[in-house]
Amino acid sequence: MIEAVIFDIDNTLMDFMRMKRASVETAVDYMIDAGLDIDKQTMIDKIFKVYWEEGIEDQNIFDKVLLREFGQIDYKILAAGIIGYRKAKEAHMMLYPHVRITLSELLRMGIRLGVVSDAPRLPVWLRIVSLNLHHYFEKVITFDDTGERKPSPKPFLKIIEEMKIKPQNAIMVGDWAERDIVGAKNIGMITAWAKYGNQFDTKNSGADWELDDIYDLIGIVKKLNENKK
Repeated sequence: MIEAVIFDIDNTLMDFMRMKRASVETAVDYMIDAGLDIDKQTMIDKIFKVYWEEGIEDQNIFDKVLLREFGQIDYKILAAGIIGYRKAKEAHMMLYPHVRITLSELLRMGIRLGVVSDAPRLPVWLRIVSLNLHHYFEKVITFDDTGERKPSPKPFLKIIEEMKIKPQNAIMVGDWAERDIVGAKNIGMITAWAKYGNQFDTKNSGADWELDDIYDLIGIVKKLNENKK
């Protein structure tokens, strides 16, 4: 019997990489306008190179790239980049289609909702509140709660413990097969791969279910619970 659905956030509930790319592009435009002497695409590539090396949540990304490339930080340029990034981030933070109706319908069905994210606590809550989703989730587990990232069992076990449910009675929904799906399956959770958020050209997710649209969850939960009656 499915009692709960647990979601990843980035590229599962919201199009995180679309927001990230738009924010970086705007930040570079602002920095160039402030006097940064570099080709736009070259700078964008350098920023993402550091992101991939040190983590997509790096809060000091522009400081690091400016220091690495120019040997010093021009704070006029840094400030311009931060302002541009924040403006674009706010404008491009959007849910995937049908997220809100899916969450609402799951709650009406008596299904409890939670979040497990690899991001730090404050960025996770900033995204949840900005997207006006903070009333939907009973529990939110972030990197700061366990000190380990998926596919470590710790984040999954933590939310199972917090919600007082059995792993086999919960569905984990995520876009990153090697982390969300593998980690959840390893502790006995049912898994659903957010195929619509695939950023890694994954061909075989290994999930129990694959979602072309998040609303597919409604039919899956109904089917699984009908079979348990």
